[in-house]
Amino acid sequence: MCRWAAYLGDPIFMADVISAPQNSLIVQSRMALESVTETNADGFGLAWYGHKEEPGIYHDVLPAWSDANLISLAEQVQTGLFLAHVRASTGTATSRDNCHPFHCGKMSFMHNGQVGGFGAFRKTADMMISDEFYHHRKGSTDSESLFLVSMSHGLQDNPREALERTVGEFERLSRAHGETPHIRMTAAISDGTRLYAVRYASDEHAPSLYYRKSQHSDGWTVVSEPFASCGDWQQIASGTFLTFEKDTAIAERFAPNA
Repeated sequence: MCRWAAYLGDPIFMADVISAPQNSLIVQSRMALESVTETNADGFGLAWYGHKEEPGIYHDVLPAWSDANLISLAEQVQTGLFLAHVRASTGTATSRDNCHPFHCGKMSFMHNGQVGGFGAFRKTADMMISDEFYHHRKGSTDSESLFLVSMSHGLQDNPREALERTVGEFERLSRAHGETPHIRMTAAISDGTRLYAVRYASDEHAPSLYYRKSQHSDGWTVVSEPFASCGDWQQIASGTFLTFEKDTAIAERFAPNA
């Protein structure tokens, strides 16, 4: 399992999320409190939006806590929308191509969780990626496949419906050819304007996910686990899809048809 954090609002330094808090994302990379995998050392990544439509991307295979470039970048870059991820591999290689967030045009995506027995039906899943997006398939993870199949189903136009359709298809493949747990996931998506977050599982063990109004500015922070034991963090219920804009957070039911 991985840990991730995302922010939408007035511009802040990425360090306000990545390195400054008591239980920052970098702290979670070496000592996660709400994950079956305490250490998330199989690479990290950032996607941030600035003056261009497509996000800036930074990936590396080092543990997040040992990369001085990450600390320096986070302390210098101010942005109003970014996604950050620390990875714990569920079996695929530790490589830059397997580090989240993934991106395709203006869309960015990161994921925490697993698709049970994905290796047994990876070819079938990858064949569901349309020709328009298949050349973006660089790595070997279930997460990237999930993203690109969702792009093929219109993620850029209707994120909730596209992701529901894709997760339903992957869950059916896991039930037919894979193993339990079939789907456990949280994910964050952005189109450069809005931030979307989802929590879902095919059983009762969805990975943790929280959100709150930002303490630094007018905006929202979404995290795998809170930055401190105190505060007004709200846990997101399993089976929920959230759409964040600067002034609003709208929750909808997330119900893949498996």
